[in-house]
Amino acid sequence: MEDQEEVLARTVGAVMRPAAVTVDVGETVLVAWELLERSGARHLPVVRSDGRCAGLLERADVAIACGAPAVSLSALRVDELLRGHGPVLVHVAQTVRHAVDLMTYTETDALPVLAEDGRLAGVLTAVDIVAALAGHPVREEPADRRPQATTVLPGLPARRGYRGTAFP
Repeated sequence: MEDQEEVLARTVGAVMRPAAVTVDVGETVLVAWELLERSGARHLPVVRSDGRCAGLLERADVAIACGAPAVSLSALRVDELLRGHGPVLVHVAQTVRHAVDLMTYTETDALPVLAEDGRLAGVLTAVDIVAALAGHPVREEPADRRPQATTVLPGLPARRGYRGTAFP
């Protein structure tokens, strides 16, 4: 097991996971929910068309929004779920200690991570930090997790236990 100070001194880029799934700011909340369901993620980075991060949606926030009547959901956009202020972000070169301080101050369990060019590089979660403190390697999506059938959203596997018909 690594020393706590060594882990906290590492860069965020060494501990975070790359963002495998993102959603565009202009997409509907229903698309965001589908992405969360298909990916199994708890957090969904929201990006602008230029690749810059607009914020981070949590599964619970999207689930609450999806409780609205279906008629209104088709008009509700992802950017409407983002808080009124800019997202709290970290850069790949910043330390894990800095990220922990930000997470503690903002009372959040995940932060979008930006690359040197300002584009989204990944997401750092509390789980990633705990895993690093425990000496576990960074979790990455296994190469064999490919969709086995056509799905509603290409590139994502069907939900576990899903028995419905996939749309073309």
